[in-house]
Amino acid sequence: MTSALDRRTDYRITFVVLLLGVASFSLLQSMVNPVLPTIARELETDQATATWVLTAYLLSASVFTPIIGRVGDKVGKEKMLVFALSALAVGSLVAALAPSIGVLIAARAVQGIGGGVLPLTFGIIRDEFPREKVAGAVGVSGALLAVGGGIGLVLAGPLVDALSYHWLFWLPMIITVLAAVAAAVLVPESPERTPGRINVGSALLLSAWLVALLLGVSQGHSWGWGSVEVVALFVAAAVLLPVWVLAEARSADPLVDMKMMRIPTVWTVNLVALLFGMGMYSMFAFLPAFLQVPEAAGYGFGASVTESGLLLLPQTVATFLAGLLSGRLAGRYGSKPLLFVGAALTALGTLGLVLAHDQVWQVVVETTILGFAFGLAFAAMSNLVVEAVPQSQTGVASGMNANIRTVGGAIGSAVLATVVTSGARPDGIPVEAGYTHGFAVLVGTATLAAIVALFVPVVRARTHVVPGPQAEAEAELAAAR
Repeated sequence: MTSALDRRTDYRITFVVLLLGVASFSLLQSMVNPVLPTIARELETDQATATWVLTAYLLSASVFTPIIGRVGDKVGKEKMLVFALSALAVGSLVAALAPSIGVLIAARAVQGIGGGVLPLTFGIIRDEFPREKVAGAVGVSGALLAVGGGIGLVLAGPLVDALSYHWLFWLPMIITVLAAVAAAVLVPESPERTPGRINVGSALLLSAWLVALLLGVSQGHSWGWGSVEVVALFVAAAVLLPVWVLAEARSADPLVDMKMMRIPTVWTVNLVALLFGMGMYSMFAFLPAFLQVPEAAGYGFGASVTESGLLLLPQTVATFLAGLLSGRLAGRYGSKPLLFVGAALTALGTLGLVLAHDQVWQVVVETTILGFAFGLAFAAMSNLVVEAVPQSQTGVASGMNANIRTVGGAIGSAVLATVVTSGARPDGIPVEAGYTHGFAVLVGTATLAAIVALFVPVVRARTHVVPGPQAEAEAELAAAR
């Protein structure tokens, strides 16, 4: 007789647990951004040091997202999901109690390990859900990352005003602990495993070039783009990246299979992810700042942290609705058209910000369009990658896609920071042209993303033979396993 513990948990219960994990991680991506000055003041440090609260999280998440996704493919996604959520909870606890900026920065690095939640979520959905439910579930989970980013901007101000900045970490910790316990008890272990050992050398090389690239990009504006430190970091990244690719290509047990990365659908969607990440994460960083510019500057609305978050609430709602609709739309039209529409709407909404930003209603309408676009594109990217790779590669493939979005976001934010502040006034407030030129750059990246989306090949059904390079790459992957 089969015991209750042997029965598979209903996929809908599993889905709720997974969404809790994704929500807690995505909240921590954005809630800290608007209140960095408050944190710097409370912990008696300068703004440059306080920015490491963001940088440490970015570097850690970029390193651990693909690694944990790959380890999950090999040793079990449920085990690694509990591990990632536990790290997120521990990091949040330490951050909430941090007595100094150094401890807070270290805690944020621990939180970054939780980046593995997203690829593990996609892998578990593919393993456990009925085939017809996979696209919708992946779409909602992917869009929730953008939704959480928006909710974080909305909640940051009220939480700090009503309680303290410590609750920016207490709240995600509570959610994460609940998700970790529920995952350990309710989420079944994945039946799909990839044989072979964990390639530690590849993981170290991946970490090295990612840290070099992202540290150079994130600190270039403050250290100086021509400084010895930044140039050395970029040179190191340029050397280590091809070394990593070559090592992975020759490895019998690669961390990231280069044959998988060469699948046409995968590399084209990853290129879209890079371009799209440049726009979306830059908007999360700079729209609140734009809304908070004092009206005396001749533009902006003088909004408080709380008010700027509320003005962006329609954007978050639109992202959530797009995520809910994405599964049905993908089933009817396919994920590729959704990706194109999402990128095109991003270009349209950003162009609106360039041309018309004098009235509050204009900015609200434009950011709402952006929110809907983010939801569609995130869902479509996730689905296209998941559908394009063998089931045993789901974690690492979606992890690399998420990672490439993060790299794009770091590059976009650095470029936008340089453009926006290039003509700052004596009081340090950027001139209006800085913002309009910065937004114009993002119109270009979103337009390029839409163009690339037109050339993304589509995997119709993995149970059928699809002729061409896509099928050849998949056959090579199958043979390698």
